[in-house]
Order: sequence, then structure tokens, then C-alpha cells
Amino acid sequence: MSGEERSGDPNRHSSASVLKRAQPTRLGVGVSGGGDSMALLDMMIVYGLEHGLPVEAVTVDHGLRPEAADEAESVSRFCAARGVPHSTLQWNRAVESGNLQAEAREARYRMIADWARARGIDCVALGHTMDDQAETFLMRLARKSGVDGLAAMDAQFERNGIRWIRPLLGRSRAELREYLVNRSIAWIEDPSNENRQFERIRARDALSALSGLGIDAEALSDVSHQLAAARQALNYYAVQEATRIVAEDHGDILLTGFRQPSVPDEIERRLLVSALQWVGGLTYPPRRSALAELEIALCGEARTHTLCGCILSLSVSSGEHDAGLRISREYNAVKSIHCPTDQMWDGRWKLDGPHAADLEIRALGDAVKDCPEWRETGRPRTSLLSSPAVWRGDQLIAAPVAGFLNGWTASATGRGSFTQFLLSR
Repeated sequence: MSGEERSGDPNRHSSASVLKRAQPTRLGVGVSGGGDSMALLDMMIVYGLEHGLPVEAVTVDHGLRPEAADEAESVSRFCAARGVPHSTLQWNRAVESGNLQAEAREARYRMIADWARARGIDCVALGHTMDDQAETFLMRLARKSGVDGLAAMDAQFERNGIRWIRPLLGRSRAELREYLVNRSIAWIEDPSNENRQFERIRARDALSALSGLGIDAEALSDVSHQLAAARQALNYYAVQEATRIVAEDHGDILLTGFRQPSVPDEIERRLLVSALQWVGGLTYPPRRSALAELEIALCGEARTHTLCGCILSLSVSSGEHDAGLRISREYNAVKSIHCPTDQMWDGRWKLDGPHAADLEIRALGDAVKDCPEWRETGRPRTSLLSSPAVWRGDQLIAAPVAGFLNGWTASATGRGSFTQFLLSR
């Protein structure tokens, strides 16, 4: 394996190499006005001019601080002076989850992705740095994270249907401030960067205290890249086992070798977590505490357990075969989801048939009783409850997964095959 391919090679995360691998045709840059993002914006403008790459900038105003509007305006003025299109997106907080930072982060990704698609942008650059990497490492260490949690941030990833890149993971915050000073570029210091109520600021203070032991941003960044290489190896073997003991069944995942002695616990955990994410559409994996509760439940008398919008059903072992585990979508998680028949339902289901404006896709639910051949499908009733069905008002038109075709077919293609999904982790 070449140095360019190794996750632990810092050169692999240089700005130019990240951009070279991403090969964007039109680049968006997320800019807050802070030092990291302003350095990123200037670097991407220079790169764009040198390589004939159109660049646009976007700022999300979360409306959480009165200064945010002025900060967005300062970014806009900088872009105007450089001839770069700039957009400001306003976040209207509709639902309060209790975790403001996580909610704002999710909204930011979603809004920028929508903006990028509307502008014909296929790649968006973010200003995460080596220091962000180190602070995240410490935060996740405090949560007792394993290899996946402690591994380095991905320099390139897919989310909300858009490719994202982090060209500055090999740069420190101090380097970027020096770059801005040398280029006579002003930036804005967010006052929340001094607020120790935020976990990241406490991690930043802890990192400063640890530097006397040689545990600085560069050291933790190196460790996180080594763990990323270990994660890559574990994922490789998870894919090999998946071809042997995992099967897809019309949107469900079957772990036919669940608790098989020949499968290492960590590989089985990876397959289980990935199956939950594939079926349930989870951005992040479930916490280990939730997985521990699942293990306790299935080791007891319970044959089923709900987790992350999924139902996990354990079959009885027979002969030489260990118990199998079926992971299905939970009906309560999809009962309120509806869309036109020519759109993707629940983020993964595509239906084909005689589309019409007065038809929509909803979960089958108790109408499974109106599908005379549902038992012949061999699929559990709990799985069919959450399967997609075609409705005209209260009239059931078709339920392909439950054997009621009426000219319709259904395929769970929205997240690719399970193996493809594993490879993308």
C-alpha cells in the first residue's frame, strides 16, 4: 500500500491532495467568518483560480447571536471584493431537541446541502483543522469511545446527497492565523470560544494543559489517523463476513450467523450497527449502552427488541445453526411518513407502477390483513407493517412487499446494497 493510500499519512490530508481526490466541478465553501473558515475560503479561491474551478461561499446564520448577521455581511463583502458569489442562509429553528449544538449542526448540513444542489455545486469544503481533530478526540475519549469514535475525521464523506471535504485537517489553527496575517485578511473571533459551558472549549483547555507532556494537537491527530487505519482494516473484515452471514430480504437485514463463535465480537458488532443504520437511516451509530441493553434483552426471554426505529427479532437456533437475527423497520417510526409515488419513501424505498397524482406512499400498517397472500411471502407480519404501500386516500391500491402487486414493484435502493453501505463507512 502506498503512502498516499495510508490513512495515517499526513500528506494524504493536504489541501491539494484532498481536492485532487474529490475532483469537484463546482466547489462550495462553508464560511462562518472565523479564522479557520476565512483561511479556507481564501485558499479555495486561489486554488479555483489556478485550476479553473468555480467557487462559491455560503454562511449559515443560526440566529442564536445578535452579531451573526453582521458577521455574515462581512463575509459577503469579502467575497464581493474577490468576485466570488456568496449566500447567507437563515435557520428557522422549528423543533427543539434539547441539544442545541447538535441541532444546529444537523440544520447546517441540511441547509448547505439544499443550497449546493440548487446551485449545481457537487462538493462543499469545510474548515475543520488539526486542532478540531484533537479536541474531538478528547471529547470522545471522555465518552469512552472505541476505535470508530477515536478515529480521525474523514477528509472526504457523503452526507445529505452531497460530497463534503475537509482540506485543512493537516493544518493547525495557529498556522491558519499566521496565513491570514500574512495575507492581510481579517477574521472574527466568536465570543462563544471563551465559554467553558461548551464541551469543546473545555477540551481545548485540557489540550493546552496536556501539551507539557507532548500530548498536543499534532500528537493526537497522528493517533487518530492510526486508529482510522485500524478502523479501515476492521471494516474490510466486516465486509468479508457480511458476504457470508448477512442477507437482505426486501428491506430487512438477516444476520444468519448471529452469535456464531467463528465471528469475532467486534466484527459482529460492526455488522449489527451497520444493519441498524442501513434499515433505520441513522446518521450516527447507536450508543454502546443501547447495544448493551439489546444484548441483555436478547439473552433473556425476549425474542424481540426495539432500537433506533428498528425491530430486532431473534429466531430459535436449530441443529448446527445458531440463532438468526432479523432487523426490520419499526412501524411507529414510519407510520406518519408519506410522499408521492414517484419519490423516495423513508429515504430508501422506490416504487414503480402506474403513478398518478392522487396516489401516495404510506406504510402498510394493519392493512396487511387486506393482502390475501402476505403469508406466502414468508416475511414476518411485523416487517410488512412498516413496508411501503400505495394508497388513494383510505383505499389500499398495492403493497408489493406483502405480495399485493396490482402492477407495482418496490425496491429498497435508496442507500444502495448493504455491502455498498458497509464499504462507504
